[in-house]
Amino acid sequence: MNNAKRIEILKRLRDSNPHPKTELHYSSPFELLVAVTLSAQATDVSVNKATAKLFPVANTPRAITELGVEGLKHYIKTIGLYNNKAINVVALSQKLLDDFDGQVPENREALESLPGVGRKTANVVLNTAFGWPTIAVDTHIFRVGNRTKFAPGKNVQEVEEKLLKVVPAEFKVDVHHWLILHGRYTCIARKPRCGSCIIEDLCEYKDKLYPDS
Repeated sequence: MNNAKRIEILKRLRDSNPHPKTELHYSSPFELLVAVTLSAQATDVSVNKATAKLFPVANTPRAITELGVEGLKHYIKTIGLYNNKAINVVALSQKLLDDFDGQVPENREALESLPGVGRKTANVVLNTAFGWPTIAVDTHIFRVGNRTKFAPGKNVQEVEEKLLKVVPAEFKVDVHHWLILHGRYTCIARKPRCGSCIIEDLCEYKDKLYPDS
């Protein structure tokens, strides 16, 4: 795919959604960090249902550590992998208290030093909480990048590197949200909704689907 196509795709996505936001519910960098950690291999809907009950009770590192692993499990047991996630969220809360004065650091290395926090989670927090032009690549973005040929890569790291290279600066802060929402609702895994896609004519997917044809 050439750069002219990529820019037109980005312009269309921007025009359709000028101010994209994460679908995870949060009101502070710490709430976002917890929500993103819980969202691994889980839907945003399931995370939001759990945090709607958790955050009114515990939404700070101190409150989470006081709740403890068993107490936290009570609130997140409907989320996949909740046992390990509870351990990680309590541990990262303790580390924030011990090493960062209870504040979520605006620093990649510091974020990735937290239990259960990898590059993707750090990218989301830096982008969504602090406005950094980072691009977190999840399964949706990996699929869209490869299927459309916008940013093909063999793994998430390659797709991220490609996106950082080809996406102009003016689009970088929002492109993560545009692509994830596009993958979640239009360029879905099994049967992409090509007939209702606003970038269908620019996409280079060879097996486009048109249910009404």
